[in-house]
Amino acid sequence: MKVLVIGSGGRCHAIVEALSRSEKNPKIYAAPGNAGIAALAECVAIKDTDVEGLLCFAQREAIDLTVVGPEAALAVGVVDAFRAAGLKIFGPTKAAAEIEASKDFAKRLMFKYDVPTAAYATFTDFEEAMAYVRKGSLPTVLKYDGLAAGKGVVIATTMEEAEATLRDMLLDTKFGEGRVVIEEFLTGEEFSLMCFVAGNKVCPMPVAQDHKRAYDNDEGPNTGGMGAYTELPFVTEEDHTYAMEKIMQRVADAMVAEGTPFTGVLYGGLMKTPQGIKVIEFNARFGDPETEVVLPRLMSDAIDVFMAVAQNEAPVVEWSNEATLGIVLASKGYPGSYDKGFVIEGTECVESKVYHMGTALKDGELVTAGGRVMIVVASAPTLQEAQMKAREDIAKIKCDNLFHRTDIGNKAFK
Repeated sequence: MKVLVIGSGGRCHAIVEALSRSEKNPKIYAAPGNAGIAALAECVAIKDTDVEGLLCFAQREAIDLTVVGPEAALAVGVVDAFRAAGLKIFGPTKAAAEIEASKDFAKRLMFKYDVPTAAYATFTDFEEAMAYVRKGSLPTVLKYDGLAAGKGVVIATTMEEAEATLRDMLLDTKFGEGRVVIEEFLTGEEFSLMCFVAGNKVCPMPVAQDHKRAYDNDEGPNTGGMGAYTELPFVTEEDHTYAMEKIMQRVADAMVAEGTPFTGVLYGGLMKTPQGIKVIEFNARFGDPETEVVLPRLMSDAIDVFMAVAQNEAPVVEWSNEATLGIVLASKGYPGSYDKGFVIEGTECVESKVYHMGTALKDGELVTAGGRVMIVVASAPTLQEAQMKAREDIAKIKCDNLFHRTDIGNKAFK
């Protein structure tokens, strides 16, 4: 059995690690992979957006199954190309991945099919967008319409901040061609509900909560995620049923009705507001860092699960009852500018799982090579125990240029 995982971050490391536990003992390749993934898979130097290069490699090596990690690969149509060539691949088509690639597409779909979400308006003109903000209330949520690596959302609390953000997104094209979705600001606890989806068939994963702000107590700038945990006491059984029926299943059915059926992982970024559960965003792939705390709980054979979805079948999935908690170690300065190349020591002493996000090997030493560098994920019967184990293992890792949040999971103890 030969499996190719497309991508390089912590999410892909977690996917590779889950596949490595398969009883089928697969030969795993990762393109391009990273220093941590290299211990479990053969890394090949192909960019995750090089569709032709990835396809040629998969055909040459007779790959049985390909699993796509990052959104950028989906947005350039890697799934379409592989399917056209008759290869099995886990992930949505380029058309289906629009649910993440375009915030406007997602909002129009939700309003058409009565999926609960915040009120919104979409703009390409700076002056019109500013006039809309001035007529509304603060804070307001400004979202760049396309992909922005988790950094295209700003919650503006002042008119000055709103104006500067809209200039970035519409006039200076900081992220690309300018189009902005402006949403009403919602309050409540956020949580992530990822589901394996094959057309109308929707299978939930354990709910998780990500921590987007850089610093403790949810202070500082938004990041790609500074940690996550599973077992959320504030998400009740009734909440879960509502989210599955009114949001996840309804959206899967909508995509089929629109002629763009979804296969792969549909990620619902949800919020429990005083008015009920509403959608903040959808992603068309595994979340990061949620994947790193969810996949360790997967008891089923990952190859069977991914293969079933790739073949448009409902997977049979079992999960452990353990709580998991992951803490991200990031380069000082992230999510702004930061230096690279700092030596990391002590990872071999860690008992928890360590997934590499932005590392490299230089002269035989492990060094920092990204903003988010690695995530330490502990499992235990209770969340308190998992948090304690993760903190103890973090203390074993030595590096001069890393920082982390110390309050991951605290919201569950309120």
